[in-house]
Amino acid sequence: MLAALKTRDFRLLWGGQAVSFVGDQFHLIALPWLVLTLTHDPVQLGIVLALAGIPRAALMLLGGAYADRHSPRTIMLVSDVSRLALVIVLAGATLTGSVQMWMIYLLALSFGVASGFFMPAGEAALPRLVDNEHLESGNALMLGVGQLASFIGPVGAGTLIALFGAAHGATTRASLPGIGLAFVVDAATFAVSAATLWMIHSLPALGAAKDQHPLAAVAEGLRYAASVPAFRWLFGIIASANLLLMGPLTVGVPVIAQTRFTQGAFAYGIIIAAYGLGNVGGMLAGASLPRPAARVFTTVVVALLVGFGVVITAFGLVRSAWLGAAMIGVLGLGNGYIAVILMSTIQRLTPKEMLGRFMSLVMLAMLGVTPLSQAVAGVVVKAGPEALFFGAGAAMTLLGVFAGLRRRSWSLDRFADSTGSTEEPLPEAA
Repeated sequence: MLAALKTRDFRLLWGGQAVSFVGDQFHLIALPWLVLTLTHDPVQLGIVLALAGIPRAALMLLGGAYADRHSPRTIMLVSDVSRLALVIVLAGATLTGSVQMWMIYLLALSFGVASGFFMPAGEAALPRLVDNEHLESGNALMLGVGQLASFIGPVGAGTLIALFGAAHGATTRASLPGIGLAFVVDAATFAVSAATLWMIHSLPALGAAKDQHPLAAVAEGLRYAASVPAFRWLFGIIASANLLLMGPLTVGVPVIAQTRFTQGAFAYGIIIAAYGLGNVGGMLAGASLPRPAARVFTTVVVALLVGFGVVITAFGLVRSAWLGAAMIGVLGLGNGYIAVILMSTIQRLTPKEMLGRFMSLVMLAMLGVTPLSQAVAGVVVKAGPEALFFGAGAAMTLLGVFAGLRRRSWSLDRFADSTGSTEEPLPEAA
């Protein structure tokens, strides 16, 4: 589990990102609460989240091509410094009470652009900092600390905001000082991340031709990915699951916390923290347990998708913040386990010169549909949280049934055969 930490540069990347992940969670709580404080309108929240997600999705493939042609470390460093400056400005405006919605729109849009380049670069850098046999360890440590931050950060941010006027669900301008301080914490973590990236040894290009136009490199990566049938199926299943999950999680949960739970922002923080803690448990299992047989893993994925559908549906009826947190924690547990196995296998089997572009496609499947999911959720939740969670839960259950009927098409042993890898990603079932 800890084998990847033997490498100095991985330790630096891991440590810096661990701190930055905590800041991300402060941002995740503070930004929606700021929008609801200023507008009291979930549609506005959906718009802001979509403004961040659309450029991130649109630029992610281009970001993957740049990660293959340039140093991933440099891309990540520039992205962190840019976001540091933006958050400092927003924190100042919020603390002084001069914040306006156009500022939030601009920040969301700029964050989306920066993330579109940062995320593929980070995924392309990790396999180059650890030995091939330690990929599960490296992914579990990186993903796990991110989810641990998802437990620590929301509680800290929710408590900080509540202490400054947002207790008991109130979303008034009296809460702006607490929201502003949450953005200050976010800015400080970007500074730490940038410092650790600066200390990492330079990572040169992964082997892609530097004279190739970036768009041509993107097209080349898309053609290669399209030639792998198992990846096409995996991409569709991952994208569909995130389409159904992210809107309810990022739009529906804060609306329920505001309108149904007396703890307000603190309840929102607790629920998101439970999701992060569940992910940590799942990732630890993925890194510590033996890799399952291919047929066993597909069975686990199908069962989890159906289980996710049941939990999402039931969350629409929940009246207790603590019960809601337990239910969302179950979602996190399954998600964390799947993430470690899938990410490690795809990284291991993908040609190194295609790694940035291939991982950008994985990130696109995970996050590219988020803006659409959030925008739709912002509209549907107007009819009531029950409509949002019942609809998403039923669709997730159907997705699990469909994946089960076609599970041989997306099995990871089929992925290995399609890429021509000489390594076995998962053993065959007996």
